[in-house]
Amino acid sequence: MTSEPLLNEPVPASQWHLASVLVVDDEPGMRSFLAKTLASRVGLVHTAASADEADGLVRRHRYDLVILDVAMPGRSGIAWLRQQRAEGNACEVVLITAFADLDTAIEALRAGAADFILKPFRVTQILNAVHHGLERALLRRENWLLRRTLSQRMPAADGLVGSSIAIRGLQAAIAKVSTVDSTVLLTGESGTGKELAALALHRRSPRAEGPFVPVNCATLSPELVEAELFGQAWTGQGRGGRDGLFVYAQGGTLFLDEIGELPLALQSTLLRVLEDRQVRPVGSEQQIPVDVRIVAATNRPLAREVSAGRFRADLYYRLQVVEILLPPLRSHKEDIPELVEHFVATLAPQLGVAPIDVSPDELAFLAQYDWPGNVRELRNVIERSLILGALNVSALYQRPVRTVAPVPTDLQTLEKQHILAVLASVDGDKTRAAQLLGISRRTLERRVAEWGMA
Repeated sequence: MTSEPLLNEPVPASQWHLASVLVVDDEPGMRSFLAKTLASRVGLVHTAASADEADGLVRRHRYDLVILDVAMPGRSGIAWLRQQRAEGNACEVVLITAFADLDTAIEALRAGAADFILKPFRVTQILNAVHHGLERALLRRENWLLRRTLSQRMPAADGLVGSSIAIRGLQAAIAKVSTVDSTVLLTGESGTGKELAALALHRRSPRAEGPFVPVNCATLSPELVEAELFGQAWTGQGRGGRDGLFVYAQGGTLFLDEIGELPLALQSTLLRVLEDRQVRPVGSEQQIPVDVRIVAATNRPLAREVSAGRFRADLYYRLQVVEILLPPLRSHKEDIPELVEHFVATLAPQLGVAPIDVSPDELAFLAQYDWPGNVRELRNVIERSLILGALNVSALYQRPVRTVAPVPTDLQTLEKQHILAVLASVDGDKTRAAQLLGISRRTLERRVAEWGMA
């Protein structure tokens, strides 16, 4: 039970400007007092005179916190709270009452209240209760984002590795753009590191303390994409009532990967959000203000998609405030040794395996390959090689169209040297060598026979 203020001064309004609060109390004077107290501090305040009126409001609007009177005509505040919790509504609730004993307080907390305050209370008491309730709501969102991050294999803090002119130019562009809040469109082939570039933008920006929320538009179900992005109004009976990713990204960066895959019908909604900085959850009448920076990415030429009628021109121009092109790996192969060293150093501890040595000849072999999968493909090669205990490039042999070998005999020589090095590392055990190389023993024996070394 709260009896003393937890802070000497009211919580600064700047911390609450995006919050929404519902006040439920049958006394008109108390509703008016709380509404006036909070109106200049939070983004939205609604009031209800009864549990029935509150039912209608929570079905149409999203609230971060409810201030709820215990004793009301009809259903009591505790009964209303129990019903909301049974239906899955998990918003923060502060109960207030003029008549209470210890049993009532225990009953309130068991019903799901976060705080319990006796009337009459001081302004600082209610403001502190609201402050702590909003902090808990924020922590719940952060925990949800953490679980989502862990389930989606977010990129590690790898950084944009490389010293080539292309990578130095990319690093300079990100450093310059990160200081402003403009929308950014990242373009480039698959595997060039667009999500990593978006994360670098976020971490170097004034929003670095806020969340970074990545969304792959290609993996969202067409039936659920609107609710996933913008949220869904509470409908009762355990249905709906969730925040969208725009709300979870409040104060931070929302990364919309593969934006070209967004359904055409949703593109106009996204455009309105970008222009108005408000989202309307599915089934809601309420516009929720959002303070989010948008970074979008695509491996498609969006101008061509616009010409084909598959992407809205107005949304394209709205996203293309700043456009950054990520270079394909084949255009900066001089970074391969640095990338290999980086991936070995970062992946070996993650996998719990010993690092591998990559010889100059093997690096030269890697430089002759065209890397259609870009840096992601190189990373996968190093990860597979670490697991097997030696550089494994067998998959690269199967890509003759994209393999570049200025002197074919050089490529054959490097392949021979690599296979013989692997054989030597396992004392001539062809079965083990074939496993490390990712080829069959029969193929290995045929290669060795061709060299007259069977």
